[in-house]
Amino acid sequence: MSTALKWKLIVGFVLVFLAGGMTGAFFGASQARHFFFAQHHRSMLGERMRQRLRVELKLTPEQVTKISPLIDNATAQLEQIRIETGRRVHQTMTQMHRQMAANLTDEQRAKLERIESHHRPWRGFHEPPPRSPGEEPQE
Repeated sequence: MSTALKWKLIVGFVLVFLAGGMTGAFFGASQARHFFFAQHHRSMLGERMRQRLRVELKLTPEQVTKISPLIDNATAQLEQIRIETGRRVHQTMTQMHRQMAANLTDEQRAKLERIESHHRPWRGFHEPPPRSPGEEPQE
């Protein structure tokens, strides 16, 4: 086997490896985007539960109809738990930052405020969307 052929094979293998890595990164990123950044809607969760139970338990349409209110009720409860957990995490972090601030220099407090402002857009992920003035809370 000539030296030129060996180098061509090595370059070919490297190119195939890089192409596979790029393909994997692309598909991995697209799936991660859906998993991490998709809004978690109650209806999506309930529909996924309903579909999974229907398939795994081989439920009849009548059975699906009968258990649908139970799934809807559980979904609403899970959504409330998720919202409350997000609020509690936010409150705990805010309290910790307030207590920490007493032991920080002015420069450190300013940096802590910048860190907090950087994370504020993520709060919406754990809290319900803001209501319009006069709008009743949904239960």
